[in-house]
Amino acid sequence: MKNLAKTNTFVYNAINSFKIEKSDENQVTVKYSSEFAKSEFDRVSPEFFNHFRHKVNNFKFEIDYATDLTIKKEVMTKRKIFERFVEINPLLKDLDDLMRFDLS
Repeated sequence: MKNLAKTNTFVYNAINSFKIEKSDENQVTVKYSSEFAKSEFDRVSPEFFNHFRHKVNNFKFEIDYATDLTIKKEVMTKRKIFERFVEINPLLKDLDDLMRFDLS
């Protein structure tokens, strides 16, 4: 993954939120956030799992894929962060109306 982060950042950003869990003795579950991320992972998965099999010294495990929407990363803009703070403290909305903050 470190090498992928340097060589192909686009693919790295698509798959860096994947979760790999051991389901059974010979079963590994890969959880992904979107079909696009899975398609990007499919391009590098043979190399990844070859390295993984050597690292754990288990060449017989099977791979199962599952969608998990809870691991989706959200890009937080200044406006979204401010809106979350407004939910906590509604007086910030009045302050924003008065001061006209530039949250772009």
